Amino acid sequence: MAQSALLERRQPTCFVVLAAVLGSFATIPAIGQQAVSMTSQDQTASAPAAQTMNPATDDRWHIAISPYLWFAGVHGTIGARDRSASFHASVGDVLSKLNIGLMGAVEARKRRFVVPIDFMWIKLSDDTAIPESPFPGLTSIKAKATQTIFTPKAGYRLLDNPKVKADALVGLRYWHLGENLSFQPSGLLDKYSQAANFVDVVAGAKISMALSPKASVTILGDAGAGQANLDYQVAAYLGYRIKPTVMLGVGWRYLDINYRPASNFVYDAAQQGILLGATFNLK
Repeated sequence: MAQSALLERRQPTCFVVLAAVLGSFATIPAIGQQAVSMTSQDQTASAPAAQTMNPATDDRWHIAISPYLWFAGVHGTIGARDRSASFHASVGDVLSKLNIGLMGAVEARKRRFVVPIDFMWIKLSDDTAIPESPFPGLTSIKAKATQTIFTPKAGYRLLDNPKVKADALVGLRYWHLGENLSFQPSGLLDKYSQAANFVDVVAGAKISMALSPKASVTILGDAGAGQANLDYQVAAYLGYRIKPTVMLGVGWRYLDINYRPASNFVYDAAQQGILLGATFNLK
């Protein structure tokens, strides 16, 4: 009973750590599949490497890889077991808890068909002291949180000319939110862990405009729902080609998720911040 009461008391606080995962150095986005898909202008926001073939007759697959970082803050409401709490974490708050993260986007294109895929994974941890211990001998709780966002999409290029390119996209966004609590000193109480996994269908568009032979700007967004009540994002970024097959990019992204299943788990959060990335056109 004491352990159960402790978990119910600590849960909202620990979920703040989990919520902050979304705003971390990241999974995305960059803008995930669209977030930092700074593939060639054929593929995304940045102007592509010079094309020597007519897109209408080019029957090859073109692939671009875009590693990126997303420096974002996060705010919203989290809760479980009929308890909820509002939270706000700055970029500095999130970075101070970051253990490791992995983010990147891959985009393949053949003629007018495009297949962008985005992946973002982050792990955070925090040692939280308990000012009033409800359990004799308990000194602190170590919380570990992980977040994974995987967004595969497929689309068709509706507009394809040297100055403007526009893609219509549809796909899925998979979320994994997990946490693990360890009570200190170890052995005093059993460890506690839980996770939420859900999938949403999203649809959107991406428009890329050439500003010069080397620079371009991209505006994109998507929205959808499924297991979440609402799942959407918008982003804009500027790309500059430093080599025929390499482009650097900077931008901004906003991502919002409202997940409230019947299990009383609540995750309603918004993240926004600066994106930094690079795109390498392999073929």
